[in-house]
Amino acid sequence: MANKKNPVRISRELAKCSDYRKREIACSLYHEKRVWPEASRIRVFMLIPSIEYPHFCAQCEDYLCAKACPFNTLSISDKTGAVKVKNKARIASRKGIDAYPSRIPHIHPLEKHVVICDLCEGHPQRVKVCQEGKWNVLETTEREDNSYKLYARTPEETTKNLAIKFYREQAEEYMWR
Repeated sequence: MANKKNPVRISRELAKCSDYRKREIACSLYHEKRVWPEASRIRVFMLIPSIEYPHFCAQCEDYLCAKACPFNTLSISDKTGAVKVKNKARIASRKGIDAYPSRIPHIHPLEKHVVICDLCEGHPQRVKVCQEGKWNVLETTEREDNSYKLYARTPEETTKNLAIKFYREQAEEYMWR
């Protein structure tokens, strides 16, 4: 179990798997009590055909999104060190979203509050599903200083890196210009 003294993040090996929808479903079932990808804390992107990957909070050590939120609707969990959203406030600001390096927080489709990974109270469901399926793409690891920068990239940057890994010399042919 993580705590603020030993916070965790979810490390990922994106090139190992392409079936991220199961993790997206696990997340929405846990938080929304139904399959609802639009309200999931995971965003699955496919900016180039056949390169699909999950994009979710990198659990930054400096909490840029929480610091930028003008309404104090984002706080830090004492239990996990993850960003928490005060859902009852129902106030969303693009400032917190835009402050995040990879712009992954988004607005809930109905309730209009910010949606961001809260590590499922210390038991990330997407990691559980990944481990149970023996994909071993995601795992919970302790945070290291500035290690979030490995994951805090825009969807376009991540897609480019994966395209180069998968398609090598032909990657430029598949990427947008």
